[in-house]
Amino acid sequence: MNASKPVIHIVSHTHWDREWYMPYEAHHVKLIETMDTLLQTFEGDPEFRSFYLDGQTIVLEDYLQIYPEKRALLEQLVQAGKLSAGPWYILQDEFLTSSEANIRNLQIGHRDAEGFGPVSKLGYFPDSFGNMGQAAQILLQAGIDTAVFGRGVKATGFNNQVEDSASLESPFSELYWESPDGSRVLGILFANWYNNGMEIPTDREEAKRYWDHRITAAQRYASTPHLLMMNGCDHQPVQTDLSEAIRVARELYPNYEFIHSNFDDYVSAVQAALPEKLSVTRGELRGQRTDGWFTLANTASARVYIKQLNQQNQTALEKVTEPLAAIAHRLGKPYPHALLQYAWKTLMQNHPHDSICGCSVDEVYHEMITRFAKSTEVARALTEESAKAIAAEADTSAFSEYGDSAVPFIALNTSGYEGKNVVTIEVEWSKRYFNQSENPIAVSQEVADRTHALGYLVNAEGERISHTLVDLGVRFGYDLPKDKFRAPYYARALRLTFETDTLPAIGFASYAWVPDRSVGTASGDDSSLVAGERTLENEAIRVIIQDDGSYDLFDKRSGEAYAGLGSYENVGDIGNEYIFMQPHGDVAITTKGAAAEIRLVENTPYRAAFEIVHTMMVPDSADEQLAAEVATMVPFQVRHAGRSDRLVPLGITTRISLDRSGKGVRLRAGINNQSKDHRLRVLVPAGVDAATHFADSIFEVAERHTVPSPEWQNPSNCQHMQAFIDVHDDSRGLVVAGKGLNEYEVLQDGMGTMAVTLLRSVGELGDWGVFPTPDAQCIGQQYAEWMIIPHGGDQRFDAYQEAYRFQVPNTAVSTSIHAGSLGVRESFLDWKGERLAFSSLKVGEASGDWMARWYNLSEASTELALANVPVGSLYASNVLEQPGEPLAAQAAAIGGYAISTFGIKIKQP
Repeated sequence: MNASKPVIHIVSHTHWDREWYMPYEAHHVKLIETMDTLLQTFEGDPEFRSFYLDGQTIVLEDYLQIYPEKRALLEQLVQAGKLSAGPWYILQDEFLTSSEANIRNLQIGHRDAEGFGPVSKLGYFPDSFGNMGQAAQILLQAGIDTAVFGRGVKATGFNNQVEDSASLESPFSELYWESPDGSRVLGILFANWYNNGMEIPTDREEAKRYWDHRITAAQRYASTPHLLMMNGCDHQPVQTDLSEAIRVARELYPNYEFIHSNFDDYVSAVQAALPEKLSVTRGELRGQRTDGWFTLANTASARVYIKQLNQQNQTALEKVTEPLAAIAHRLGKPYPHALLQYAWKTLMQNHPHDSICGCSVDEVYHEMITRFAKSTEVARALTEESAKAIAAEADTSAFSEYGDSAVPFIALNTSGYEGKNVVTIEVEWSKRYFNQSENPIAVSQEVADRTHALGYLVNAEGERISHTLVDLGVRFGYDLPKDKFRAPYYARALRLTFETDTLPAIGFASYAWVPDRSVGTASGDDSSLVAGERTLENEAIRVIIQDDGSYDLFDKRSGEAYAGLGSYENVGDIGNEYIFMQPHGDVAITTKGAAAEIRLVENTPYRAAFEIVHTMMVPDSADEQLAAEVATMVPFQVRHAGRSDRLVPLGITTRISLDRSGKGVRLRAGINNQSKDHRLRVLVPAGVDAATHFADSIFEVAERHTVPSPEWQNPSNCQHMQAFIDVHDDSRGLVVAGKGLNEYEVLQDGMGTMAVTLLRSVGELGDWGVFPTPDAQCIGQQYAEWMIIPHGGDQRFDAYQEAYRFQVPNTAVSTSIHAGSLGVRESFLDWKGERLAFSSLKVGEASGDWMARWYNLSEASTELALANVPVGSLYASNVLEQPGEPLAAQAAAIGGYAISTFGIKIKQP
């Protein structure tokens, strides 16, 4: 390259949305055509140097699904630098996929890319709807020092000056992007988007007009003489005459050097020519210094049911299946790497931004539901196998004193945080196996005659435990032995619900059901958490339900009271799957002051619950003008549609419950939605007028401004959350934790009211065309689940742990009476560390060691202490789980906001 000339780096690519305005297979057909053309172009044009495959290895995987015989050719092209591979498996939405899902995406992307050749070491975020604040730290741990991205930060600062880093602005497309821990990468913004060099003309007159505009726009933002031209766009076919177009450009602009470049060469050239001073942008990139209309945050509430399935699926894999498989591996069972990778890949095929964001056509979500089901079923099967293997090693021989009919079982906690939980398990006893020669009716009757549903529940210390029992009767079941044919049986089945003892952070406790005809159906404990006609109370909190179904909460630990929680708000929405738009003049319909039906539905010693029934009368849809505006592509900002005059009932049945040991109140709402074009939120005022609030995000609890920047014009300021949000001051605060509820807004009402979106109904995709999406109206029965946790301000990290624990279900599994290598209670990963969040426990594929990850929620350094890890077995690692420095002690310092992964060498029997 001639250093005296500005250099135009033309990078050929296609941004491949795997599914979006067409279903996956329709896009798949177009991918095959695109790749076929690309391979032909490589073969026929030696000047066509390279093509960037959008930073995701699934493009290669999808092509090889049709042409597996072409793998060797693709490997040759990757090894020659003509094709890129990785670093991601898919281009995910960063805020709607969990912290660990983002890491698994990077791990699997690297693993698959290495099978083709060199891994593309570029942090590629071309079209993410905002970028996570910890990206720089994650990338650096993976050996990536540069990120390119398309959204989240303004292209230039005011007056084209380097601004203070807090403004999230830059005069250049190049800047430094820093994570909260101080990790820093070079960030390159697609200031003119990733299509600024698409469809370059070969006609000289057209080329002159084209390049005059494109070069001027690129030079406006570039800090170096190296100008990036992205030759491609969404599903863009290969420009097969690019070599000719470049020759024409060279003739027209002799003062510029035009090269068919690649990201490696471009980034190296930019790094060598950077000015001394670049602006520094810290943390999340969410477009907060813009007018607020195109941050696309409302994709967090499009098709909430998809977000809920995703939360269940990824939580099952990372917080249940993997840690249980890791424990079972330590006990001698092979770790199911391949099956887990299959489950993760199937799940992550739902994680691209146009998929998980809910902003695609309806057919996409029909297939996504199937993928969730497939991945979840694998997770369930692996969980069951691992739990049985662990239970087989638990020494349950102490329960033999209750006789051969006693049914031992273990309750496993894999949340990473110790605590008591209400769990439900179905136990079977008096199994009667039978073969094909026997009469099943007679066998079933035999079991019915000799069994019953009377007995009691004990823990390992022999203490009787309060419980609720449901007799499921005699039912059919089967075993699938490892060494012989399936074995059908009939058995008596019981469903037991009870509160566990304090379970270890990663571990279990043992219990047994003891059949006994002399015992009545009652558990023997008549204590209650019902403290009044509409009052729930335990040692930590008191909840009083008001006539309108809202509730007041008193935190006994801090002495603070919170009033008017839980009202519902309904407004119209004439926007689309990307963007919420309330009709002009629309007035919110709320449940405040409206009588609700309230009844007690559960009253046990370990849990009590009321049911609150609201019937809101809401418009059945937008008015007729919306359909006309959608059909003619009237921009949502200038639509004049309102809400219909016809009202229909919106039924909301809310179950509010309190556990005996609960630190917060749990809520689950069933929503019978028969209305279109609207949004439903629950309102939780914290009673705190704070300038900032906190939201659980990717490996951090991000502090965000409640009042947007002066540039913000959107009346709505909705934002993303993962597990929870928190509004607090020094003395009081509330955390609202949700399951698959990813959108919230903190209202500017002086009360710190957290408005969490439970349902949003819209009827069009939006963006560039007319794509009706009737399924996105979410007609029918919907649900939402959340928890409200009070804290004293300075105890917020304890509340965060409760919120994380809320996400993770416990696992319970029956076993037999037997001796074993484990005790009746076992802790497998006993850790302590102030302000630390537990993230994962799994087995490293390369090392065979346990890999455990934590992250620091605060800026102050802290220490992780591990009580039951052998000295000399601990070593530092990174997000790719590569081995690092050995640690002599059973403890490690974790810096402020650091993501820390540790390897633990284990000994198998």
